[in-house]
Amino acid sequence: MVTKITEGVKVSVETMFQPEYSNPANNHFMFAYKITIENQTDYTVQLLRRHWFIFDSNSTHREVDGEGVVGQQPVIEPGERHEYVSGCNLNTEIGSMKGFYEMKRMADGSHFEVNVPEFMLISPYRLN
Repeated sequence: MVTKITEGVKVSVETMFQPEYSNPANNHFMFAYKITIENQTDYTVQLLRRHWFIFDSNSTHREVDGEGVVGQQPVIEPGERHEYVSGCNLNTEIGSMKGFYEMKRMADGSHFEVNVPEFMLISPYRLN
């Protein structure tokens, strides 16, 4: 698990290779990742947008931008957390992702970015 705190919002990421959805013979490797967002501030925040930088070991780079996460724009109270699971496909068995969330402080409507730490996507048999 990797973790990063930005402006009092802690983001932790766990990754899992998905062999049942992968097809190595066709260069298709599927990964799931679980993200936990913890609000360690004294104010309520809302996640508005996400922006991902996805890197494949064959030098392919993609960017993904959109509203919310898995169809939600969660409001996270002080001391609370939001968890979700999503996925990413790669053309090789090794890659990585990093990015940021655009958040809003509900008290004053100000926006700020929360960094998502870079996390590796590695199929288990590649580690042998």
